[in-house]
This record gives sequence, structure tokens and C-alpha cells, in this order.
Amino acid sequence: MSAYKDYGYPDNSPCHMVKYLEQPLMSLLDKNTNTSILDLGCGNGFWVNYLLAHGFNAYGIDASAQGIALADQINPGRFFLHDLSVPGLPGQLDGIKFDTIISTEVIEHLYDPFAFVSLCRDVLSETRGELIISTPYHGYLKNLTLSIFNKWDSHISPLWQGGHIKFWSVKTLTQLLNQHGFEVTAFRGCGRIPYFWMSMIIKARLK
Repeated sequence: MSAYKDYGYPDNSPCHMVKYLEQPLMSLLDKNTNTSILDLGCGNGFWVNYLLAHGFNAYGIDASAQGIALADQINPGRFFLHDLSVPGLPGQLDGIKFDTIISTEVIEHLYDPFAFVSLCRDVLSETRGELIISTPYHGYLKNLTLSIFNKWDSHISPLWQGGHIKFWSVKTLTQLLNQHGFEVTAFRGCGRIPYFWMSMIIKARLK
């Protein structure tokens, strides 16, 4: 049984992370290469609606009924309710061959990231497509600074209901992707100065 809880979306406005994810994410997308995009964990649909407005072909799935309802108000028929802990995709997406998956600030919330990346591999198996994932950045200098200034309690925030379950570095996320048949092709640090980034984006292609 899924442990997902719908924490709700007040409206279809972008979240605060968009301001530092937008440019790096868009730098990794090309209309000639990324012709059919699926957003896994699309929330209120901001990225899918943004991509559609910029001429991309995109769809989104999410476990939040409220998020999907808000997204559907802008581009009906592009969004589907689906819990990522459930294998496969919604039946409405049968027959669509996706060559690109994006997933922004989702994998850190998942109990089973192995199942998630396996799903990505299965969806992209025919096209040998690309996977673009963003997640909060962790690395030596940032981790050391958090320790020196005693900021780990506020950073990992265990009292946040739901919150982050996994804390990824470039090394560990790359290892996860390699184990499931992906090869990392690009990296972007997002927000703040280098090596103290807020988030990171990793792009990988199915081998």
C-alpha cells in the first residue's frame, strides 16, 4: 500500500525552486531531440504547462488529485492521476513512446528510488531515451559547512511531515542510474555558488 499523503496545492503557481531550476533544466532540453516528454511527479503541472507553452510535447502524472485537477485546468488531457509507487503508467498513456522523462525534486521523497528508476528504464526502453532528474545537492564542502555551523537538524528537517527521505550526492545518484542501465551525460548545479548548490540536475541516457 502506498504511504502517499496529498499535502495539496493552493493554485497552479510555480514553487520557489523554479527560479533556480528553470535555466539549467531548459539548457538540457532540445525540441529536436526531446520530442515526447513525461514529467513524473508533475505536482500542479507547472513544468508540463511551461514546456507546452514553449513548443514541447509533454504529459504529466502525479499522485495528488488536487495537483492534477489544477494542472488540467490549463491543458486538459495532458495530466493523469497516478502514484509512482504503483508499477507502470496510466492506461491513457498507452501507445505514447516517450523519449524523455523529467522529474524535478521528487526522488528525495520516494521510499523506493530503485523502483522509480526501473519505471523510467521501462518507459524509455524502446526509444533509448533521456532521463533528467533534479534533487537537492549534497557534496563534501556543503556537508562540511552544515556540520561546522551545526545546521544539520534544520537542513534535514525530520519534523517536516512527509519531507525528504533520501539525500543524494552526484556519486550516489550516478551509481543508482548506472545500476539501472543509464549513463550520465550532463550535470548542472542549481542555485547559490558552486559546490554549495541548492539543487543539482543530472541527465542520463539509457545505454
